[in-house]
Amino acid sequence: MPISATINSFKSSNIISWKTTGKLQQTLAGCIELSGKTLQSGKVSKVKIWPGFTGQGRYFEFHSNLIPASIDFVRELLLCTSLCKDGYKIRTVEHLLSALEAKGIDNCRIQIQSLDSEDTEVEVPIFDGSANAWVEAIEQVGRKEALDRCGNNVEKLAPYLSEPFYVSRNDSFMVAFPASKVHISCGIDFPKGK
Repeated sequence: MPISATINSFKSSNIISWKTTGKLQQTLAGCIELSGKTLQSGKVSKVKIWPGFTGQGRYFEFHSNLIPASIDFVRELLLCTSLCKDGYKIRTVEHLLSALEAKGIDNCRIQIQSLDSEDTEVEVPIFDGSANAWVEAIEQVGRKEALDRCGNNVEKLAPYLSEPFYVSRNDSFMVAFPASKVHISCGIDFPKGK
């Protein structure tokens, strides 16, 4: 079964429920702007991240097209994660999105552009190959409570599992168990050259 079908099956099942966390949704306290060379194409791209309203989540804006940072828009590519919608593609999003999640930024608009205005795809700058540049930029501007358009705050929701979940593809697999705290274990095994 393709990964997208597995995820959709998982999302529509009774295995997962959404509960309040007791924390309020957060956004950036200011704007972040970074430019840099990209990994796959070697082009330069510019990213500007704006504070967002509660409930908007994280989303990209590319040539006035909005692409939510959601599993629903993920397309598989070798060695990077891409988000696609209406013929537009944002590549290598994983370091930026990991930094936003790690720093607790729930809502923001990520405006991205390449130097070529005709491009229908763009990459997030790679910097040193880690999320460090994004983490530092987020820490520099800080975060604040996100409000809706009427000035109200909203609690953050988190998914909870009611039973174990397992998915595999080729020689990769993922297992998730119900727990009160997030605990992630991972491993990788690269074959040795002959």
